[in-house]
Amino acid sequence: MLSKVFKSSWQKDVAKAASRAATTYKPPKGFRVSGTIVGVKPNNTTKLDLAFITSKTPCSAAAVVTKTKFQAAPITVSRKLLESHGSNIRGVIINSGNANAVTGSGGLEDALAMSKTAGQYLGAENSALVMSTGVIGQRLPIKRILDGIPAAHEALGDSEMHWMECATAICTTDTFPKLRFKTFTLPSSPSLEYRIAGMTKGAGMICPNMATLLGVVATDAPIATPALQAALRAATDKSFNSISIDNDMSTNDIVAVLANGAAGGSEVTAESKEDFEAFKAVLTDLSVDLAKLIVQDGEGATKFITIRVTDALSEAGARQIAATVAQSSLFKTAMYGKDANWGRIVASAGSAFVRPGQVQVDDAPDIDVDRMCVSLVPADGSAELKLLVDGKPEVVDEGRAASILQHENVEFVISLGTGSHEATHWTCDLSHEYVTINGDYRT
Repeated sequence: MLSKVFKSSWQKDVAKAASRAATTYKPPKGFRVSGTIVGVKPNNTTKLDLAFITSKTPCSAAAVVTKTKFQAAPITVSRKLLESHGSNIRGVIINSGNANAVTGSGGLEDALAMSKTAGQYLGAENSALVMSTGVIGQRLPIKRILDGIPAAHEALGDSEMHWMECATAICTTDTFPKLRFKTFTLPSSPSLEYRIAGMTKGAGMICPNMATLLGVVATDAPIATPALQAALRAATDKSFNSISIDNDMSTNDIVAVLANGAAGGSEVTAESKEDFEAFKAVLTDLSVDLAKLIVQDGEGATKFITIRVTDALSEAGARQIAATVAQSSLFKTAMYGKDANWGRIVASAGSAFVRPGQVQVDDAPDIDVDRMCVSLVPADGSAELKLLVDGKPEVVDEGRAASILQHENVEFVISLGTGSHEATHWTCDLSHEYVTINGDYRT
């Protein structure tokens, strides 16, 4: 937990919420970070809104980005930087409060200016990735941001407070910063301790393909760029691409990983199988932790919901079914109402492989309606409540179902009975408060 006193009411709220992101503080070597105020929104004088993540030495870097056609200017700039300088990245500069999305050539110039100015303070041209988050369709107050970068550089540090302030500066409608630290070893160098840290933001506009949020992961392990990209893609599929809040994809989604090798050891490549698999597992675990924090902070959410699909013919099929159920507004509103309406689960699962405009349902070998089972899993560890068994409804104890759904954590298991694969998707309920938050977003 944080020991220092926060200086503003926003930071006091962060301190109270920090227990939700509590973790053993061991930052990766060679990285320094800051969170400062530049006033991206003209009336903002108290909320941290510029984050700076830096490395003392060049990093291997990789990223996954949104699939939308309307990719924001910072996504375009960062993607091109990674393509041309992916082994010489030294930092990331991030503003909140304005997405710099759908802003034309001027927006690209602004994103490039942010990257170039940050790079000057990193001591290397073309070395700073850039990210933005906030309202779409408005030009950045670029002079305020550029004028604020020197102060952001001056404020850099590696204390717990520095990392928490940096994670706070990327928040928009988030109610708490999302930050995790882990230590790990690799098979080839078991005596070396490596460290990895990750921060992300997201509370609404969350529907994966990749991944509806901003995120930065930093590690002092020596990971080659191609291996880093491969590990991130695998980790993303099981984490950031396995969450949803409102079935809306953003223009600015990006998760980047920087590896500076400051802890030493042999470089990990895709060919060094044991080390690569070990690092991939660590990155996946960290990404899952961060992804779950996003769902826990879903706009207006009162429940954290796990959809686990088991006994599927393929992992891809299991993922599709889990995602379709998790993104159903009818299912999510039932969860808000504490109603164990398993009919909405079955209806969503059955439509998982239907494409828009089709008259008939495609052949869906993952689903056999005579084998499907649905259960509600209590958070207290007691026996699951069976709702559907082999395609036939059970006589449900509605009182017990309502009691289970009183809890914040809710889990459904959908057994397909067609194979041995499984997938998990995390989501939240859909409440009145979600409408209130998003109805007032620009005001």
